[in-house]
Amino acid sequence: MASPKKNFVYNIIYQILVMIIPLVTAPYLSRVVGKAGVGIYSYTYSIVYYFMLLTLLGVNNYGNRSIAKAREEKGKLSKTFWSIYFLQLIMGTLMIIMYLGYVFIFDNQYRTIALIQTLFIVSSMLDINWFFFGMEEFKKTITRNTFVKIGNALLIFLLVKNRNDIWKYTLIMSGMTCLSQIILWGFLKKYVKFEKIGLHDIKKHLKPNLVLFIPVIAVSLYKIMDKIMLGAMSSVSEVGLYENAEKIVSMPSTFIAALGTVMLPRMANLTAKGDNKKAEEYISKSEKFVMFMSLAMCCGLIGIGYKFAPFFFGKEFQKTGILIMLLSTTLPFLSFANVLRTQYLIPKEEDKIYIKSVFLAAVVNLIMNFIFIPLYGSIGACFGTIAAEFSVMFYQSWAVRKELPIKEYIANSVPFLIKSIIMLIVIYPFNYIEMNSLVRLIIQVGLGCIVYGLLNIKYILSIVDIKKIINKVFKKKSIS
Repeated sequence: MASPKKNFVYNIIYQILVMIIPLVTAPYLSRVVGKAGVGIYSYTYSIVYYFMLLTLLGVNNYGNRSIAKAREEKGKLSKTFWSIYFLQLIMGTLMIIMYLGYVFIFDNQYRTIALIQTLFIVSSMLDINWFFFGMEEFKKTITRNTFVKIGNALLIFLLVKNRNDIWKYTLIMSGMTCLSQIILWGFLKKYVKFEKIGLHDIKKHLKPNLVLFIPVIAVSLYKIMDKIMLGAMSSVSEVGLYENAEKIVSMPSTFIAALGTVMLPRMANLTAKGDNKKAEEYISKSEKFVMFMSLAMCCGLIGIGYKFAPFFFGKEFQKTGILIMLLSTTLPFLSFANVLRTQYLIPKEEDKIYIKSVFLAAVVNLIMNFIFIPLYGSIGACFGTIAAEFSVMFYQSWAVRKELPIKEYIANSVPFLIKSIIMLIVIYPFNYIEMNSLVRLIIQVGLGCIVYGLLNIKYILSIVDIKKIINKVFKKKSIS
């Protein structure tokens, strides 16, 4: 069993890889299969994704926790694994039957692509990542996933050559995912032996799985449903434009989410000890830091988005620039809410507040989409996403306003907002100057970092321990 420190390093490396690979493949795919091709894949995947969710229910969290509790006794571990997995197997079989029924009854236009997407449900049925996470064997799953991601990229460059190759792209993505799950089964026999399982053993896992499934399905309603609605109410080309904008905006949010991942166990520990004063100090510092980062990212993307999209994805994706500018406004809302969720609500076991907030977001998103997608297409979907992310932040902030100084957190964010707008004012005019697109991007990003850094130099110095860095440097020199 690897140490938590090593597991954290493995996760960080993998997250960086997950961000880099789309940056490499997305521009190529966008030019080769076009916005319609990107849209067809995204639209059909968004539908199959719900069948994948229903296959797994809440097993990623429930299975992980159950295995962690049972891992000291091999007999108990084996029985726990097989009783949970057979539930997953039953659900997967049902979902494959239901999905194929949907494809042959309703999906005539993209039937070939939709049928290939069935492999994603098969991969969910075979997915036992939760077992290895429960055993704290992160290295196995992350190493395997790394090779799969690299394999995906290589196969895309080798096999996807024109707009008719969207089926090849779909087969690569779904087939490689399925293969990666099969490979993981090879490691299982080291930990468990086969156990005969009765219906009672399976049924007892259904209810707790469903409880943990509630927030999963709620989040998906406003994270995934917008693409389905966009494809059904507008066109797959609009889905393609939206998909690429979402890819770009989701990258900086990964860094914000990483802070929550690191801080959650620390906050849970402080909560268990009853050290509320220290916990609130961490929350205040975290909110200040994420707003410092997210407001800069938001205004930075608004500043470069319009010219960046056609340069990165191709001229066909000019409209994606507008979508990047719109979706980037969700970053401060998402970041503020992430700290509240990971550093207060979850450690305090205030799950109801989180569940209510994501259900509110789902309702807001659905209503906004019904109103604006028919009128404005992908721009209308952006309106729904912005409103959904704002509603999550607003509800969570309102729900904890008596326990945490929310007004103080907002007041601390205002100077960063003003400085971010100043940075935006400095870099945006470069969009109107005729120059090489790459040169423009380098100037805008470099100048933006310098301006924002100088405006926030006092805060940056306060969070960087200069003395500690200097001592480390001189210590290394003295040793050498």
